[in-house]
Amino acid sequence: MTGAPILTLAEMKAADAAALAGGLSMYDLMARAGQAVADEICERYHPRPTAVLCGPGNNGGDGYVVARLLAERGWPVWVEALGEPLTAASVVAASLWTGPVHALGQTGHQPELTVDALFGAGLGRPLEGVAARMARASEARTGTLVAIDTPSGLSGDTGKPLGDIAFWADLTVTFHAKKIAHVLTMGLARCGELVVADIGLPAVEGDITENGPELWLAQFPWPGSSSHKHARGRMVVVSGDPWNTGAARLASRAGLRIGAGVVTLASPPESLAINASHLEAVMLRPFETELDLEQICAHVDSVVIGPAAGVTESTLLNTLALARTGAALVIDADAITVFRDDPEELFSALDVDDVLTPHPGEFERLFPGLLAATPERITAARRAAAKADAVVLLKGFDTVIAHPDGRAAVSTNGSPWLATAGSGDVLAGFIAGLIAQGMDSFEAACAAAWIHAEAGEAFGPGLIAEDLPALAPSILRKLHAAR
Repeated sequence: MTGAPILTLAEMKAADAAALAGGLSMYDLMARAGQAVADEICERYHPRPTAVLCGPGNNGGDGYVVARLLAERGWPVWVEALGEPLTAASVVAASLWTGPVHALGQTGHQPELTVDALFGAGLGRPLEGVAARMARASEARTGTLVAIDTPSGLSGDTGKPLGDIAFWADLTVTFHAKKIAHVLTMGLARCGELVVADIGLPAVEGDITENGPELWLAQFPWPGSSSHKHARGRMVVVSGDPWNTGAARLASRAGLRIGAGVVTLASPPESLAINASHLEAVMLRPFETELDLEQICAHVDSVVIGPAAGVTESTLLNTLALARTGAALVIDADAITVFRDDPEELFSALDVDDVLTPHPGEFERLFPGLLAATPERITAARRAAAKADAVVLLKGFDTVIAHPDGRAAVSTNGSPWLATAGSGDVLAGFIAGLIAQGMDSFEAACAAAWIHAEAGEAFGPGLIAEDLPALAPSILRKLHAAR
């Protein structure tokens, strides 16, 4: 995969090892890391009383480098140490620091800025003692705190506090690439502003990447001079009953706005009139049985089923009928929930071109206990995709898109304004619209999630789902210019 990698601790350790094998020393890496942190601090803040909290490992060694460099630039700095340095590189870094050193939490000075260099991402146990007390105090957010690598107390591989305590940072400087702790909501919230500094490590391949245009823009289906509506893809959305038709219309409009050439709303006969009164460019076709729906969709490229479809036997039969067509399915909402008693019935009908778009509650219905049994939601989504043999988009502020082959992308541009009824229906339409145009389902889901979040953030307060399709063109225009 292209795009910005998100590394596990094991992958980051491999990058360090490759650098050491290439002739760099651990102290060389430590000096570069400390330089990067000091530079970021000086870029944002003027000199002020600063405490650097140094642990006994290499994260603490980074802290000693930061303290020395800040002092050389005229900052009033002291170190608060949690014991003596225990690694060879941190011993060297500490020996070069000639300023004051106090026991952690045992100075009478009150810092205006604190640098957390206690443990970093590799900590494997809960904070305790004075470190835990200082982490708890950081929750009050009364001073500025800069974390090196991750706020101490967070697991680098899950983003969750070890135990229930971790520091809260205003700025976190990590190295080479983001770790899982930096992209999942629980960890990201504690990191504050996040900076990834290049310290000269070699590239390491991984299966997890940050969702952004560099991941999928090269595959984006722009029309050419010879394009016509049928060449741009045929998409169908399945409508619900008369009192539940709005969600399907939202998905239909989203498909058109994202570029699908022909979008049809397949509608039960009793819903035809109300849908017709709200549609212009979206086509309308009636169906009565699952066999009718299968025939309508026999030669289309993608289908959305689930938004306000009803948790009924008809929805179950319609979904299974659609799976017999050649269309790629985007299965959302009620079409997920209707299989809660027998998820395997759904999984047996799916293939790798299909996309499931559950929120956490719907995810639990299809994959009971999986979220609770896995360390974080990336692992859960990857296991779900392998089990279902389909792309799984697990919704949230930190949306995860997973492919059955193990690839995963995490969206880091989440917008709180998307927490409104109907926004998921628009997302389903965006995904299906891109698939209809020939985009691979995984990349289509990634692109749709990113565009969806960008649109939500662009509108901001007051956003309702009806606004989202009309916001897509401005995002598309910027992507077109950047291609």
